[in-house]
Amino acid sequence: MLTSIAGRAVVVTGASKGIGKGIARVFARHGAKVMVVARDGAAAAACALEIGAAASCAADVGDWASMQSMAVTAVAELGGIDVLCANAGVFPQTKIESLEPEEWDQVMATNLKGSFLALKASLAALKRSDQGRVILTSSITGPITGFPGWAHYGASKAGQLGFMRTACIELAQHGITINAVLPGNIITEGLADLGEDYLRTMAASIPLKRLGTVDDIGHAALFLASREAAYITGQTIVVDGGQVQPESLEALNA
Repeated sequence: MLTSIAGRAVVVTGASKGIGKGIARVFARHGAKVMVVARDGAAAAACALEIGAAASCAADVGDWASMQSMAVTAVAELGGIDVLCANAGVFPQTKIESLEPEEWDQVMATNLKGSFLALKASLAALKRSDQGRVILTSSITGPITGFPGWAHYGASKAGQLGFMRTACIELAQHGITINAVLPGNIITEGLADLGEDYLRTMAASIPLKRLGTVDDIGHAALFLASREAAYITGQTIVVDGGQVQPESLEALNA
């Protein structure tokens, strides 16, 4: 049984839908004071109301002034920041030949620079916490696997881990840990729209024979935010149902 996280102040970026919403919901369910952050303020507020979060905030993770404002709001609404879940991300699918530099920059600004800015803005508040935690939502795509059309996405997700490994050294002197969750194929609003046949094909390549849920990622983040995980920093947890383990589809039927 993990020590209760009730009352802890948790900020989740990109939390109005998908994995971010799942993370925010898990923390709220366990009694944390959660602030839902998203570019769309109305969507953030609606999500906060739905999951019982304490607060919401409209903010763009790629903009420094916006992240500074987010941190100020979190301290005012939650009383501080104990846990930062830097989850916001975009994943347009464009192959390299058609990939424009502007789209590359957009993905990097949100996924990679956004993680840096969210942490930098939250750092003063995290330093005042007696249990500072930073949790990045990376991906198996980039750090472990590749997929056509996601060169920019994969590069940004691998870049998060490079950032994390140096950040863990710098943050350690303040008692703050930083770790990353690497989701595999997770059922979200966008994925469900692709249809049942597509979902079945994806599930067939996973040893556990199912896609993950957003709560699966939320529970991994909850563990990394716990007191029991206090000696874990600079590490990754792959949450993919074993997807990256088989060397081929044939291995699943051997």
